[in-house]
Amino acid sequence: MKVFLTGGNGFVGTNLARFLTEKGHEVSVLVRNPSKVNDLPRQVSAVVGESTKPGTWQENLEKYDLFINLAGASIFRRWDSDYKKLLRDSRIRTTRNLVEALPSSGVFLSASAVGYYGFTADAELDETSPPGKDFLAQLAVDWENEALKASYKGIRVALTRFGVVMGNDGGALDQMVRPFKFFVGGPIGSGRQWMSWIHVQDLCRAALFVAENPTVEGPVNFCSPEPVTNKNLAEEIGKILRRPSFMPAPGFAIRLALGEFGSVILKGQRVFPRKLIDHGFQFSFSSVRSALTDLLKKDTDIKLDNN
Repeated sequence: MKVFLTGGNGFVGTNLARFLTEKGHEVSVLVRNPSKVNDLPRQVSAVVGESTKPGTWQENLEKYDLFINLAGASIFRRWDSDYKKLLRDSRIRTTRNLVEALPSSGVFLSASAVGYYGFTADAELDETSPPGKDFLAQLAVDWENEALKASYKGIRVALTRFGVVMGNDGGALDQMVRPFKFFVGGPIGSGRQWMSWIHVQDLCRAALFVAENPTVEGPVNFCSPEPVTNKNLAEEIGKILRRPSFMPAPGFAIRLALGEFGSVILKGQRVFPRKLIDHGFQFSFSSVRSALTDLLKKDTDIKLDNN
């Protein structure tokens, strides 16, 4: 397949572009800054343009078979009114511009997030669950609605709702592990909140699985079938790194530091990938222990060598 990818400079995009090229697919990545071209994985070509603005990058998209939309400013920081606008614009405008330029055939995978479901404590959620009411949930709803407009052109649309993506050299795992390396790791807040997560390798495999399976469309949860509480996550990281895992980060401190975004960390969602499983997808890393063991091998090897 010939693949056109927005957001290809980010953590997920870089891994996905590399994965697809290794599988023999031709990948073109939209980049805003020409100087970033050299940062792309080998064998990945670049199309220069600003995704939030119409431009020449929208031309000649008919030569591609698969379109993957990952563009969007990071949610992992404190939100003020200006940053909320950036979160919206970077997602809504990019998706709108891409959909307007799409041809009348192909497959469109547009990123979303499990934040779509809002905060529902211990409730088990799947693709049929309703959206939440908070800012992040409503942003996901609007983002997905823009993507679904591509279906009017006859394109198959999959709304890939990502859980927390775990991988090396970027993503959330680096932030999770850092306190443990200084012997101050532990649960955040109560530790009872659920985290829906996915190993980046499974995310890449799932993306290709959906692209190649013509029966999969609409919302698709990209997360492990085994969500984990924050407390259990901390315990697993501690066991693997042989570090204590009992130093809690108080919820009030998280709210003070991160404001509204702190609720995302302190509440979370318990989401299941029902549609992927029903269509026969098999995860390589179902349990958080298997994922962490794989991803923290370098840290574990270094510690064992020091012993």
